Amino acid sequence: MRYLHQSETLMIQTTLSIIKPDGTQRNLIGKIVARFEEEGLEVAAMQMRHLSRREAEGFYAEHKARSFFDELVTYMISAPVVVMALRGENAVDHNRQLMGATNPKEAAEGTIRKLFGQDIGMNTVHGSDSPAAAEREVGYFFPKTAIF
Repeated sequence: MRYLHQSETLMIQTTLSIIKPDGTQRNLIGKIVARFEEEGLEVAAMQMRHLSRREAEGFYAEHKARSFFDELVTYMISAPVVVMALRGENAVDHNRQLMGATNPKEAAEGTIRKLFGQDIGMNTVHGSDSPAAAEREVGYFFPKTAIF
């Protein structure tokens, strides 16, 4: 059991994680989910789905003006993905640390992207980058009644 110091606050958050097409195609789902659980994140909701172009474009709408948007959407609809709502203490930051840098070549040793990412585009996992993004992204895939 962990006891909090008087100045610490326990911040339980829910964040979104996606195992991207390169991860599902290479049968890495179990290894990645196990890693989240071993590191103290709880799977509060999970589903495997094949995103439609419309769903992928909607999810990544904030990147619509960027040069990589079409390539990203095409990649995300190329094979099934696993979307998860992960819950735990400071889950947004914790998940980001576990994933590692966007570019697997720059990711810290032992991170998911360093272990499994192939390149900056096929980097195996997505994770919310802020509490506000987490709320929006989790809500994009899961109604509140589907999160346990």
